Amino acid sequence: MRQARMAFEPPLTQDDLSGRLAARQAFLDRVAITKIENGQRCVFDYELPALSETLKVDVRWLLGIQDVGGPVKKKRKGVPGEL
Repeated sequence: MRQARMAFEPPLTQDDLSGRLAARQAFLDRVAITKIENGQRCVFDYELPALSETLKVDVRWLLGIQDVGGPVKKKRKGVPGEL
């Protein structure tokens, strides 16, 4: 989840993610997001679709089932050598 949050430009804070999830009727506060990212809390099945859509990643990537479908790092303007 953290990797997907950081791929946004600018990166999403945990509070930003919480707000975007709330708009999708998935209520995870910053503390819950921190615990998920630290492996102290699991993600429930009903939370996965909202997380996937909000973070713009495949559910299977979030679950670690596949390597593809993760975040796409956007090209930054004016950074030499970056594709």
